[in-house]
Amino acid sequence: MITKRIIPCLDVKEGRVVKGVSFVNLRDAGDPVELAALYDRERADELVFLDISASHEGRKTMREVVRKAAAELSIPFTVGGGISTVEDMFEILRAGADKVSINTSAVLNPELIEAGARRFGSQCIVVAMDAKYDAESEDWLIYTHGGRKETGRRAVEWAKEAVERGAGEILLTSMDQDGRKNGYDLPLTRAISEAVQVPVIASGGAGREQHFADVFTKTEASAALAASIFHFQEISIHSVKSYLKEKGVEVR
Repeated sequence: MITKRIIPCLDVKEGRVVKGVSFVNLRDAGDPVELAALYDRERADELVFLDISASHEGRKTMREVVRKAAAELSIPFTVGGGISTVEDMFEILRAGADKVSINTSAVLNPELIEAGARRFGSQCIVVAMDAKYDAESEDWLIYTHGGRKETGRRAVEWAKEAVERGAGEILLTSMDQDGRKNGYDLPLTRAISEAVQVPVIASGGAGREQHFADVFTKTEASAALAASIFHFQEISIHSVKSYLKEKGVEVR
Protein backbone atom coordinates (compact mmCIF):
# COMPACT_ATOMS: atom_id res chain seq x y z
CA MET A 1 0.00 0.00 0.00
CA ILE A 2 1.28 3.46 -0.89
CA THR A 3 1.91 5.45 2.27
CA LYS A 4 0.68 9.01 2.72
CA ARG A 5 3.29 11.77 2.90
CA ILE A 6 3.57 14.71 5.31
CA ILE A 7 5.32 17.68 3.72
CA PRO A 8 6.33 20.93 5.44
CA CYS A 9 6.38 23.94 3.12
CA LEU A 10 8.87 26.76 3.46
CA ASP A 11 7.84 30.01 1.77
CA VAL A 12 11.13 31.84 1.28
CA LYS A 13 11.36 35.60 0.83
CA GLU A 14 14.78 37.25 0.56
CA GLY A 15 16.43 34.26 2.22
CA ARG A 16 14.00 33.92 5.15
CA VAL A 17 10.98 31.68 5.73
CA VAL A 18 7.72 33.65 6.03
CA LYS A 19 4.07 32.72 6.51
CA GLY A 20 0.80 34.63 6.13
CA VAL A 21 -2.95 34.10 5.82
CA SER A 22 -4.52 33.77 2.36
CA PHE A 23 -1.19 34.92 0.88
CA VAL A 24 -0.97 38.21 2.83
CA ASN A 25 0.19 39.54 6.25
CA LEU A 26 3.53 37.74 6.15
CA ARG A 27 5.61 37.18 9.28
CA ASP A 28 9.11 35.79 9.75
CA ALA A 29 9.37 32.07 10.57
CA GLY A 30 13.11 31.44 10.54
CA ASP A 31 16.11 30.36 8.51
CA PRO A 32 15.16 27.97 5.67
CA VAL A 33 18.19 25.69 5.93
CA GLU A 34 17.89 25.38 9.71
CA LEU A 35 14.17 24.61 9.44
CA ALA A 36 14.80 22.12 6.64
CA ALA A 37 17.38 20.26 8.73
CA LEU A 38 14.95 20.20 11.67
CA TYR A 39 12.21 18.68 9.52
CA ASP A 40 14.64 16.09 8.20
CA ARG A 41 15.42 15.06 11.78
CA GLU A 42 11.70 15.02 12.60
CA ARG A 43 11.12 12.55 9.74
CA ALA A 44 9.17 14.69 7.33
CA ASP A 45 8.71 12.71 4.13
CA GLU A 46 9.60 15.56 1.79
CA LEU A 47 9.98 19.34 1.81
CA VAL A 48 8.78 22.10 -0.47
CA PHE A 49 10.61 25.42 -0.83
CA LEU A 50 8.69 28.21 -2.55
CA ASP A 51 10.58 31.37 -3.49
CA ILE A 52 7.95 34.08 -3.11
CA SER A 53 10.36 36.91 -3.94
CA ALA A 54 11.37 35.39 -7.24
CA SER A 55 12.97 38.34 -8.96
CA HIS A 56 16.34 37.64 -10.53
CA GLU A 57 18.00 38.39 -7.19
CA GLY A 58 15.46 36.15 -5.46
CA ARG A 59 16.38 33.25 -7.71
CA LYS A 60 20.08 33.71 -6.98
CA THR A 61 19.34 33.69 -3.25
CA MET A 62 17.15 30.63 -3.68
CA ARG A 63 19.84 28.68 -5.54
CA GLU A 64 22.14 29.25 -2.59
CA VAL A 65 19.42 28.09 -0.19
CA VAL A 66 18.95 24.98 -2.34
CA ARG A 67 22.66 24.19 -2.34
CA LYS A 68 22.89 24.56 1.43
CA ALA A 69 19.71 22.55 2.00
CA ALA A 70 20.86 19.74 -0.28
CA ALA A 71 23.99 19.36 1.84
CA GLU A 72 21.87 18.94 4.98
CA LEU A 73 18.95 16.83 3.77
CA SER A 74 18.43 13.11 3.32
CA ILE A 75 14.81 13.53 2.14
CA PRO A 76 13.57 14.70 -1.28
CA PHE A 77 12.67 18.33 -1.76
CA THR A 78 10.86 20.41 -4.36
CA VAL A 79 11.62 24.01 -5.27
CA GLY A 80 9.27 26.49 -6.92
CA GLY A 81 8.94 30.20 -7.57
CA GLY A 82 10.19 32.20 -10.53
CA ILE A 83 10.88 29.12 -12.66
CA SER A 84 9.84 30.06 -16.18
CA THR A 85 12.24 28.22 -18.50
CA VAL A 86 13.80 24.79 -18.85
CA GLU A 87 17.13 26.44 -18.03
CA ASP A 88 15.68 27.69 -14.73
CA MET A 89 14.64 24.11 -13.97
CA PHE A 90 18.12 22.87 -14.79
CA GLU A 91 19.74 25.40 -12.47
CA ILE A 92 17.52 24.43 -9.53
CA LEU A 93 17.91 20.69 -10.12
CA ARG A 94 21.67 21.07 -10.54
CA ALA A 95 21.78 22.96 -7.22
CA GLY A 96 20.36 19.85 -5.54
CA ALA A 97 16.55 19.89 -5.72
CA ASP A 98 14.78 16.64 -6.59
CA LYS A 99 11.77 18.29 -8.25
CA VAL A 100 10.74 21.69 -9.54
CA SER A 101 7.34 23.29 -9.07
CA ILE A 102 5.85 25.60 -11.68
CA ASN A 103 2.65 27.60 -11.32
CA THR A 104 2.17 30.93 -13.10
CA SER A 105 4.70 30.02 -15.80
CA ALA A 106 2.83 26.77 -16.52
CA VAL A 107 -0.49 28.58 -16.97
CA LEU A 108 1.06 31.24 -19.21
CA ASN A 109 3.10 28.71 -21.18
CA PRO A 110 1.70 25.16 -20.85
CA GLU A 111 4.33 23.87 -23.26
CA LEU A 112 6.85 24.42 -20.46
CA ILE A 113 5.39 21.36 -18.70
CA GLU A 114 6.03 19.24 -21.78
CA ALA A 115 9.53 20.61 -22.27
CA GLY A 116 10.48 20.00 -18.65
CA ALA A 117 9.03 16.49 -18.63
CA ARG A 118 10.89 15.64 -21.85
CA ARG A 119 14.22 16.83 -20.53
CA PHE A 120 14.09 15.76 -16.87
CA GLY A 121 11.23 13.25 -16.68
CA SER A 122 7.68 13.73 -15.38
CA GLN A 123 8.79 12.70 -11.89
CA CYS A 124 10.69 16.00 -11.64
CA ILE A 125 7.81 18.25 -12.72
CA VAL A 126 5.27 19.41 -10.15
CA VAL A 127 2.50 21.73 -11.30
CA ALA A 128 1.30 23.94 -8.45
CA MET A 129 -2.25 25.25 -8.58
CA ASP A 130 -3.72 28.10 -6.54
CA ALA A 131 -7.49 27.66 -6.66
CA LYS A 132 -10.40 29.64 -5.23
CA TYR A 133 -14.12 28.97 -5.30
CA ASP A 134 -16.13 31.25 -7.57
CA ALA A 135 -19.81 31.56 -6.65
CA GLU A 136 -20.84 32.86 -10.07
CA SER A 137 -19.49 29.87 -12.00
CA GLU A 138 -20.02 27.49 -9.06
CA ASP A 139 -16.55 26.11 -9.65
CA TRP A 140 -12.95 26.53 -8.53
CA LEU A 141 -10.88 28.89 -10.65
CA ILE A 142 -7.12 29.10 -11.04
CA TYR A 143 -5.18 32.15 -9.88
CA THR A 144 -1.63 33.13 -10.84
CA HIS A 145 0.99 35.68 -9.76
CA GLY A 146 0.92 34.65 -6.12
CA GLY A 147 -2.86 34.51 -5.98
CA ARG A 148 -3.34 38.01 -7.36
CA LYS A 149 -4.67 37.29 -10.87
CA GLU A 150 -7.75 35.24 -11.67
CA THR A 151 -7.33 33.40 -14.95
CA GLY A 152 -10.83 32.12 -15.68
CA ARG A 153 -9.41 28.59 -15.95
CA ARG A 154 -11.35 25.90 -14.12
CA ALA A 155 -9.21 23.98 -11.67
CA VAL A 156 -10.25 20.43 -12.60
CA GLU A 157 -9.78 21.08 -16.31
CA TRP A 158 -6.36 22.66 -15.73
CA ALA A 159 -5.24 19.75 -13.56
CA LYS A 160 -6.18 17.27 -16.29
CA GLU A 161 -4.38 19.31 -18.95
CA ALA A 162 -1.26 19.66 -16.80
CA VAL A 163 -1.06 15.90 -16.32
CA GLU A 164 -1.68 15.22 -20.00
CA ARG A 165 1.23 17.55 -20.78
CA GLY A 166 3.57 15.66 -18.45
CA ALA A 167 3.15 16.84 -14.85
CA GLY A 168 4.12 14.05 -12.48
CA GLU A 169 2.45 15.60 -9.45
CA ILE A 170 -0.07 18.32 -8.56
CA LEU A 171 0.48 20.67 -5.61
CA LEU A 172 -3.01 21.98 -4.89
CA THR A 173 -3.47 25.03 -2.67
CA SER A 174 -6.90 26.22 -1.61
CA MET A 175 -6.72 30.00 -1.41
CA ASP A 176 -9.95 29.99 0.59
CA GLN A 177 -8.38 27.85 3.31
CA ASP A 178 -4.74 28.96 3.22
CA GLY A 179 -3.44 29.85 6.68
CA ARG A 180 -6.86 29.62 8.33
CA LYS A 181 -6.17 26.38 10.20
CA ASN A 182 -9.74 25.12 10.02
CA GLY A 183 -9.10 22.18 7.71
CA TYR A 184 -8.18 21.38 4.15
CA ASP A 185 -10.64 22.13 1.35
CA LEU A 186 -12.03 18.61 1.06
CA PRO A 187 -14.42 19.17 -1.89
CA LEU A 188 -11.68 20.82 -3.97
CA THR A 189 -9.08 18.21 -3.05
CA ARG A 190 -11.52 15.40 -3.76
CA ALA A 191 -12.43 16.83 -7.17
CA ILE A 192 -8.81 17.21 -8.28
CA SER A 193 -7.47 13.97 -6.81
CA GLU A 194 -10.27 11.95 -8.44
CA ALA A 195 -9.74 13.66 -11.81
CA VAL A 196 -6.05 12.82 -12.31
CA GLN A 197 -3.90 9.71 -12.05
CA VAL A 198 -0.84 11.35 -10.50
CA PRO A 199 -0.22 12.14 -6.82
CA VAL A 200 -1.99 15.22 -5.46
CA ILE A 201 -0.54 17.19 -2.53
CA ALA A 202 -3.26 18.95 -0.52
CA SER A 203 -2.30 22.39 0.77
CA GLY A 204 -4.04 25.14 2.71
CA GLY A 205 -5.90 24.89 5.99
CA ALA A 206 -4.11 22.43 8.27
CA GLY A 207 -4.53 23.37 11.91
CA ARG A 208 -4.56 20.11 13.88
CA GLU A 209 -3.96 16.40 13.49
CA GLN A 210 -7.58 15.63 12.62
CA HIS A 211 -7.33 17.76 9.48
CA PHE A 212 -4.63 15.46 8.08
CA ALA A 213 -6.76 12.40 8.82
CA ASP A 214 -9.75 14.03 7.11
CA VAL A 215 -7.89 14.83 3.90
CA PHE A 216 -6.46 11.30 3.67
CA THR A 217 -9.67 9.43 4.49
CA LYS A 218 -12.15 11.65 2.63
CA THR A 219 -10.16 12.39 -0.55
CA GLU A 220 -7.62 10.63 -2.76
CA ALA A 221 -4.79 13.00 -1.78
CA SER A 222 -1.38 11.31 -1.65
CA ALA A 223 0.26 13.93 0.56
CA ALA A 224 -0.62 16.81 2.84
CA LEU A 225 1.40 20.00 3.07
CA ALA A 226 1.48 22.47 5.95
CA ALA A 227 3.57 25.43 6.99
CA SER A 228 2.88 27.65 9.98
CA ILE A 229 1.67 24.90 12.34
CA PHE A 230 5.05 23.21 11.93
CA HIS A 231 7.17 26.38 11.77
CA PHE A 232 5.71 27.78 14.99
CA GLN A 233 5.68 24.35 16.67
CA GLU A 234 1.92 24.28 17.19
CA ILE A 235 1.98 20.59 16.32
CA SER A 236 4.82 18.28 15.32
CA ILE A 237 5.30 15.93 12.41
CA HIS A 238 5.65 13.12 14.94
CA SER A 239 2.27 13.90 16.50
CA VAL A 240 0.62 14.02 13.07
CA LYS A 241 2.06 10.65 12.05
CA SER A 242 1.18 9.05 15.40
CA TYR A 243 -2.40 10.32 15.10
CA LEU A 244 -2.70 9.05 11.53
CA LYS A 245 -1.45 5.60 12.54
CA GLU A 246 -4.10 5.49 15.28
CA LYS A 247 -6.72 6.30 12.62
CA GLY A 248 -5.49 3.51 10.35
CA VAL A 249 -3.82 5.76 7.78
CA GLU A 250 -0.61 4.27 6.37
CA VAL A 251 2.33 6.62 6.90
CA ARG A 252 6.09 6.18 6.71
